[in-house]
Amino acid sequence: YGHSNQLRQARAMGDYLIVGVHTDEEIAKHKGPPVFTQEERYKMVQAIKWVDEIAPGAPYVTTLETLDKYSCDFCVHGDDITLTIDGKDTYEEVKTAGRYRECKRTQGVSTTDLVGRMLLMTKAHHSNIDEDLDYRKHTDNFGKGPKGHSPWTGVSQFLQTSQKIIQFASGKEPQPGDTIIYVAGAFDLFHVGHVDFLEKVHQLAEKPYIIAGLHFDQEVNRYKGKNYPIMNIHERTLSVLACRYVSEVVIGAPYAVTADLLDHFRVTLVCHGMTEVVPDKNGSDPYEEPKQRGIFQLVDSGSNLTTDLIVQRIIKNRLEFEARNQKKEAKELAVLEAMRRLEEEKH
Repeated sequence: YGHSNQLRQARAMGDYLIVGVHTDEEIAKHKGPPVFTQEERYKMVQAIKWVDEIAPGAPYVTTLETLDKYSCDFCVHGDDITLTIDGKDTYEEVKTAGRYRECKRTQGVSTTDLVGRMLLMTKAHHSNIDEDLDYRKHTDNFGKGPKGHSPWTGVSQFLQTSQKIIQFASGKEPQPGDTIIYVAGAFDLFHVGHVDFLEKVHQLAEKPYIIAGLHFDQEVNRYKGKNYPIMNIHERTLSVLACRYVSEVVIGAPYAVTADLLDHFRVTLVCHGMTEVVPDKNGSDPYEEPKQRGIFQLVDSGSNLTTDLIVQRIIKNRLEFEARNQKKEAKELAVLEAMRRLEEEKH
């Protein structure tokens, strides 16, 4: 949702937004191993509602040549520093040419921070990979910074405001003739598996109006266990709202899809993916009511990506990620130090 917020701000600066997405190779060279494959990332970015077009395989260093190739007036980046592998500002050329604009970084989240939260999933939380010795050997390295103490508390620093929700929300009411479809879940670490599912649901109707019910953190923890959810309810709300297939979000939806909920939103169809449905606290089926009404449908997204699998990818690459996070931090500190020295020389 930090990336989505950046794209939202960028789109507001112009009329048409083209988003350059790097290849895996380019990212590995400058930053370290990507979490998602380039195909997954192309699909994810395309699913964000402020994006008009993507430029696959965009070069890491943005040049005037690239801007001209896509007939762009200017490019936009967040107000954080991005450097090439040899420490140069990747936006130097376009800045000099006056074809660069900046938007504010979203406070309280970064990829580095999310990776840190996932690395904090200790061995005890991953009962299914208890036997992995290599894994066990490194549990004490989890989420530790260069100074041996954890820079990530595992608690999000993100503060939700009503303003941010308004900026992300479509504000569109269902229109006569719309098919109101309800889906519910954790939608944790909003990813391409979620996008595939929502896209499939979106295709079920001529005029779909999709309402996503997001469960509260405690509820997700009850049925997912471990350290889930990795993103809190506020972060998950923004992530789902940024998706072009979603019209509305219910923040803290009840786990059981009740008659009240169905009547209140005038729901015509309730969909669920192919993942397991955990019974409610009292052992009942949370989809009993829509099933009785004959409006329940299972939807196969064709994707097997889950939040669990993403966490496992991170853990598998954890040592590379830890090195990447430390290197990135060191690089940024060096730049800040250089900037401070320049300031001092001026005075």
